[in-house]
Amino acid sequence: MFVLAMRSIRQRPGRFLATLLSAFLGAVIVMTFNSMHDTAGQPGVDPVSKETLSTAAGVVGGYGTLLVFFAVASTLTVNVRQRAAEMELLRCSGATPAQIKRMVVGEALAVALVGAALATGPALLGGRALLEVFQDSGQVERFVDHSFGPVALSSGIGITLFAAVGAAFLAVRRATGGNRQRGRARTVLAYAALVAGAASATSTFVFSATDAALMAPPAYGAILLSVGCALRAPRLLAAVLDRLPLGGASGWLAVRNLRERAGQLAGILMSLILFTAVATATLTMQAVESDAVEASGAVKSVDAKNLETLNFTVVGIIVVFVCVMLVNSLYAATSYRVREFEQQRLAGATPGQVLGLVGVEGLILMITGMFFGALAALAGVVPFTVARTDEVVPGEFFGIGAAVVAVTAVVTLGTSLTTARRTLRTPAVGAVAVA
Repeated sequence: MFVLAMRSIRQRPGRFLATLLSAFLGAVIVMTFNSMHDTAGQPGVDPVSKETLSTAAGVVGGYGTLLVFFAVASTLTVNVRQRAAEMELLRCSGATPAQIKRMVVGEALAVALVGAALATGPALLGGRALLEVFQDSGQVERFVDHSFGPVALSSGIGITLFAAVGAAFLAVRRATGGNRQRGRARTVLAYAALVAGAASATSTFVFSATDAALMAPPAYGAILLSVGCALRAPRLLAAVLDRLPLGGASGWLAVRNLRERAGQLAGILMSLILFTAVATATLTMQAVESDAVEASGAVKSVDAKNLETLNFTVVGIIVVFVCVMLVNSLYAATSYRVREFEQQRLAGATPGQVLGLVGVEGLILMITGMFFGALAALAGVVPFTVARTDEVVPGEFFGIGAAVVAVTAVVTLGTSLTTARRTLRTPAVGAVAVA
């Protein structure tokens, strides 16, 4: 089956570009930040510089690992779902489910290995640039030289391959069965994340206003709450659709399509919720902290600078990854509907009406993701703001929220409408015949 996997990649390499891009970006991030471990481990590095470098590598490296897995899993799930007919043909030809799993895992392993190899050069340059950022802010001494060694290479390649294999196994398992057990496990994990997130956010009030660790509990609380909401994405989308007061043919058809495809759109909604919650909560709390320090006339300590740098870095990584995941997922989900779109045109719908339908669907998804993401973010922002400044909802929340909405709208609606427009260029009769 490994030979079949290699043949599949050579015959249709375009279908694996999204997975390759996810693996490449993930390996770049993991290697870049884990090279800080190599740098900190050099002889002669002072304790303050070593702590800064190790903290950055540990915190962002952990986020990077999770993001690699989610990004690769998202692209592979879409890939496997769209190949359902091909896999059914293989089974009719005598292939067993185990052999199909080995083929998909082999494809993922080969693509991830290429992505990790291509990431080595950019990660080396990224590590040097990151070290210069720490040095320019005074967090690391100037005499410290960048080192790209075994920790960066082993972690980048190992994590990328592990994420690809694990994500491929889960993706093909979803396609071949196990829905009931997976649903129960997802429900248990969702409620566990919600309970843990609420407890973490509430524990903020245990700390004093000037405690260095004050931001950690509400930040973790917002993240866990967003994960819990993301795991319940299909149910949340169904609940929203039941209450939408949309009228007209386009509104009715959009709600019907979204309800039928709720399970397939769960990955897109998960990305929207996580992006909105993590970006809004982290940036808002950091803005509140910076304004409070400035108002008091105090000077930021090295630990405070480290935390600020990490917050902005983590949000930047999340923005890049989520944008990649959204673009990949939306492109695949929209381009896969070519037969559906052309059947609507043959039934009398104009290209403008089809685009309007896609726009309404994207708008519903975007609003749903941002609503639950904003709730998760507020669950972390409000306790932090009350403990730090005695306010409830800070003014920074609305400005940052507007920026997050703008990015989300551009990515979600832009990708959906652009892909649908390209799909509609094909003559309706020819598209249906090909599909």
